[in-house]
Amino acid sequence: MSKIHYYYDTELSQYKRVYRRSWDIIMNGLGLLLVSTGIAFLILIIFSSYIQSPRELRLKHEVHEMKSSYSELTKKVETLNVVLTSMEHRDDNIYRAVLGAEPIDPLLRANHTGLTEENTYPIDFIDKLNSEVSQLRKKLYIESLSQDELVGLTCNKEKIYAAIPAIQPISNKSLSAIASGFGLRIHPIYKVLRMHYGIDFVAPQGTSICATADGEVITVEEKFDSYGKMVVIDHGYGYTTRYGHLQDFLVKVGQRVKRGQPIGYVGNTGLSTAPHLHYEVMMRGEKIDPVNYFFNELNPMEYEKVVQLASIKNQSLGN
Repeated sequence: MSKIHYYYDTELSQYKRVYRRSWDIIMNGLGLLLVSTGIAFLILIIFSSYIQSPRELRLKHEVHEMKSSYSELTKKVETLNVVLTSMEHRDDNIYRAVLGAEPIDPLLRANHTGLTEENTYPIDFIDKLNSEVSQLRKKLYIESLSQDELVGLTCNKEKIYAAIPAIQPISNKSLSAIASGFGLRIHPIYKVLRMHYGIDFVAPQGTSICATADGEVITVEEKFDSYGKMVVIDHGYGYTTRYGHLQDFLVKVGQRVKRGQPIGYVGNTGLSTAPHLHYEVMMRGEKIDPVNYFFNELNPMEYEKVVQLASIKNQSLGN
């Protein structure tokens, strides 16, 4: 039951009852509600600013655990990438070099530049970690293919060694047959410095020439303006050898030959100024110094002497 209010009327010198209108009651109620709501909102702001709810505490703990786990996983991924990079280096520069295989195409390697800077949001942590793991998986897959290839090459090591041009193409026990080596030499016809892409072995006309490694004869022809009568042998695994200025052939195209097998005779055909053999070694189409491959029949002192003879700056005997 609501209280009854009175007021004192000074003119009549008596108390009179106060009658409140409905509108006044409504406005007073709204005012009280507004003040109460404001106070409640202020209390809520203060509470939320300085006091964490159990749910907030739980979520913060989960975020902290997630960051710690992400940091640990990131370190593991970085360590694995360092190890894998080392494996790739040994693969390209040691194993493949020893076995005479081409390095893996760099474009196939994952373009991994390390982990990016951390973001504030856990979902970004997960996305970046997934990206790193995906790159690592790709690098591992490529490396596994490379290892499978190297295992296959190792199983065929006898064939690989037999395919390497490892002897001199003519009998040269005295080590005096080398007339001109690989490099810039005076051309015998044009009398100017030109690149000489092989080694000239001087020998009497008709001296036997042998294949320097196992392989298949792919060219038997005569070029009057250059190599004269020549033989080209494909040894596989990227190795090819050329024998120029021959007098005659002992092989034909498609024939398989063994290291040391006679393939022709020393001659003076093509652009040549004296009987000799022009000998070239090519690795995947690139001409390289043949002197680097005379290791099957020479001891260290003999090999050093051959290198010295091949390095003398003189005139070549032919193309």
